[in-house]
Amino acid sequence: MHNFPAYLIDGYASFMETRHASERQRYIDLAEAGQKPATMIIACCDSRAAPETIFSTGPGELFVLRNVANLVPPHEPDGGQHGTSAAIEFAVQALKVKNIVVMGHGRCGGIHAALHPMAEPLAPGDFIGKWMNLLEPVTKQFHDDGLMTDGERHTMLERISIRNSIHNLRSFPYVAELESKDQLALHGAWFDIKSGELWIMDHESGEFERPVI
Repeated sequence: MHNFPAYLIDGYASFMETRHASERQRYIDLAEAGQKPATMIIACCDSRAAPETIFSTGPGELFVLRNVANLVPPHEPDGGQHGTSAAIEFAVQALKVKNIVVMGHGRCGGIHAALHPMAEPLAPGDFIGKWMNLLEPVTKQFHDDGLMTDGERHTMLERISIRNSIHNLRSFPYVAELESKDQLALHGAWFDIKSGELWIMDHESGEFERPVI
């Protein structure tokens, strides 16, 4: 016997009866030819902000990396084990993606941790705290004159964090080289869970605006 969650098995059964049945040839083609997604999305682990759902994409269309608070570390070839950097390397060098989208979202728990660094760690290793230290250069420059609400502070840091991750992406030599040749485009996006609104970062100004749909 197993104790696999029943609702997941039910969901799988529904998937096989509906989506897989209607897209059977696509799955066969993907299995035989491999994946060739044009876009990589770096998103948060948050269960409320799934890129495949938000962008209504099918199998093989997106190469998705999810981590706490959709952070990109700087390029650090120090011999360590870097899961996020490994995924970026594979997407750019092996899959030859044409776009990388860093997508943050509202009410991000990781950003909350960055704004409240003195909070009690969830576990002795404090992996979340150490991971969110990637935002330390940003939070040190984060000016709060005391007039912003907690929600406004969250949204501001969520969006600044996206810009910071794009900045860090450019520290990867092959990313910077391909971008300079217009063979790779870097994008920022922010998703509001409550309203469903998607905000896109302007390449030049860094401001976020809603796309015309």
